[in-house]
Parts: sequence; structure tokens; C-alpha cells
Amino acid sequence: MNYQETIDYLYNQRPAFERQGAGGYKPGLQTSQDLDRLFGHPHRNYRIIHVAGTNGKGSVAHMLAAMLQLNGYRVGLFTSPHFVDFRERIRVDGEMITQDEVVQFVHEFHGMNYSGTPSFFELTSTMAFSHFARRRVDVAVIEAGLGGRLDSTNIVTPVLSVITNISLDHTEFLGDTLPQIAAEKAGIIKPGVPVVIGESNHETRPVFEHTARRLEAPITFAQDQPQVIDANHVAGKLQVATTKHGIVTCELAGDYQRHNINTALTAELVLEQIGFKLDREAVGRSFDRIAITTGLMGRWTTIANEPCRTICDSGHNIAGITAVAHQLAHEPYEHLHMVVGFMRDKDLRHILPLLPKCATYYYTQAFTPRALPAHDLRDMAVPLGLQGECYPDVMTALQAARTAAAPADLIYIGGSMYVLAELFAAQS
Repeated sequence: MNYQETIDYLYNQRPAFERQGAGGYKPGLQTSQDLDRLFGHPHRNYRIIHVAGTNGKGSVAHMLAAMLQLNGYRVGLFTSPHFVDFRERIRVDGEMITQDEVVQFVHEFHGMNYSGTPSFFELTSTMAFSHFARRRVDVAVIEAGLGGRLDSTNIVTPVLSVITNISLDHTEFLGDTLPQIAAEKAGIIKPGVPVVIGESNHETRPVFEHTARRLEAPITFAQDQPQVIDANHVAGKLQVATTKHGIVTCELAGDYQRHNINTALTAELVLEQIGFKLDREAVGRSFDRIAITTGLMGRWTTIANEPCRTICDSGHNIAGITAVAHQLAHEPYEHLHMVVGFMRDKDLRHILPLLPKCATYYYTQAFTPRALPAHDLRDMAVPLGLQGECYPDVMTALQAARTAAAPADLIYIGGSMYVLAELFAAQS
């Protein structure tokens, strides 16, 4: 198979959750353990930091990867989903796995005559583990896919586990209460392995404490001794006052990143305790080099300033949209233009009321079976005071917003990572 045929094969193994929704969800570790055994347990060849959580796990994973890279470690990074190119998921020192290496992995898998039916994510995570072993990484930062306890990545034994936060998302799989979801995320905590909890509350903290106590895992709550004192916007970036590193500039400008930075800096302290050598200046500098170092995209990113400032962000659930709405309320503009599309499995009854009413909406949809049709989205939103029209695709919606916008206005693009994926693909 050539590269495109190989990618098609991966997606057709079992419909990927991100494309099909519930039909692509395959919980359980047996297949991942089988694949791991077939490929010689590749993840045992390097240290691992395992990151889970409802929101922020991608940002924190990239922060930790950048931090380690700038300290001279050879770093593997596995994240999901991708925006434009499948290979974004698997990187070593910021460089994507090559097309030939993707093809070679699948060719090798075919030669093993495995009788099971692995899912897209099971094969992809095994590919990442194998790639990192071949590239002889010192450490790999592994982002869990969905949940934690039954996620394909949870066959690893890390040197550090990180759980960013808990909010209501994917409730059909993980439970419909915060303690239930916290229990699933806490499934990545391993016996004797330290864990950092980025954010918790009175409902989720007891779950983490109980699990850590049962497994004798040292637990650190980033909120208890905050590493971030304050944060402000300066010249389009987030300027953060920290307890250890002084003033740190972060190129990820979302207000919510202060929590992710606090989580990453708390993880830094634990990493030092378990033997990682981290230079203070290099750690501080890493936050302003996350995108160029690791390839991170879509976190409160300014993509244009003509005809007006245009921002995109990957917030897509209740907690993410709450943060987006809060920051939009403090952005300077004369009028707000909202280009939005959502997946049909999101809790729009609670998400849509969070969106700003003093805006013009451009309802659209991504080209995926999971996408909610734009007209259905508009029919749900307009009665809530979110006035706007429907557009068949993201770029048509954005062009309409650009035509209507004045120089002092603001255009926001988001609602789903797949909306951003099509935006980035059109611009690449």
C-alpha cells in the first residue's frame, strides 16, 4: 500500500471515534496488550509521562514535551486528534513520523497475521510506542485518548501521571457525574507512581485521593501550592508571574492556559524529585516556544488581522466553551462574528446558552458523520438569541464573516476541533 492507502486502511479497521462517534468507541485493553506483545513491548524502552483529563491535556502534554526538549531530552509526543495530517499525532522532538514509517508499521503488522480486529486508535497508539522505541527517545509524553482506565494508552507504566481536570464530556461512556468521570480518569494512576492533579473540586478530589491512597501513589494537587501567581495579556501573549521562574511569557494566549501552566510547572517539580535534570531558564523559555518546538495548533490562535483580528480555538465542551465565552467577554472589539460548528454528540442544551448573544453567528459543519448539520444547529441556537445564518462549510462561513466584518470587529472560529481542522487544511 502507498501512504494514502495505508491511512485509509487504518481508518477502516474500525470506524474511528472521532469520525463515527459511539460506533467507533472500543473500551478495553486486551487488544492493545496483544499488539504490544506482538511488537515486543516497545514502550518499556523509555520513560513515559501519561496525561489525561477532560480539558487541557493536549496543551499540558505539549508544554511538558517543550520543557523536556529544551532541556536536552529526546522526546516522543503522542496526541490526538490531528488537524491536517495524521502524522501530527506522533512526533519526536517536534518532527512528525514520516509517511514511509507509517507504511512500514502497517506492513509489519500485516505480516504478523493477527487474528483480532484492532481499532484505529489501538493501532495508532501501538505505532507511536514502536516509533518512539526505534527513534530511541529518552522520554515520551503520552496523551490518553478518551477517559483513562480503559483507554488504549493505559497499558503503560509511566514515571509520572498527570490528570489536568474533570468536567462533563463523553458522559455516554464515562458516566454522567463528576465523580464517575474522575474515577475513569483516575484509572491511569499506577501503583507507586506519582500523580499530579491539575484542578479538582469537592466532588473529584476524594476520588483521586482514594485511588492514590489505595495504590500508594504519591499525589500532588497543583491548586494546593500554586506555581502561577498571576497572568495578563501583553502583546498578544500570556505573561505569567510564577513562584520559581519569575515572569514567563506563553505564546498560548488563552486565559485558561494559566491553569495548564500551573499544572505543567507542578509536574516539573515532581519530575525533578524523581531525577530529571531541568534548567530553570530553559523551562521558563519553553512556554514561549511551544508551537515551534512541538507543533501545537489551535489554542486561542490569531490566524489573521485583516479585515479584522481573527481567532480560532479548540474549546468544544462545556468547560472549554465556558472559558471561551469568558475570554471573549474581555476581548476588545466593536462587533463579534462567531463562525461555529459542533459535533452532534455534544451537550448543546448546556453549551449554547453559554455563547455570547451580542454577536452575529455563521453556522456551519465539518465534513464528518459526527457533525451536527448547520441548519439543525441554527434551529437550536436562534431561540436562545444567537442570531445567524447557515453555511455549507467552514471556509464559506468564514468568508461571509470577513465580508461583513469591520476593522475594529473580531471573528471567532470554533465549536469543534474538526471545524478547525478544515480551516487549517484550507490554509495549508
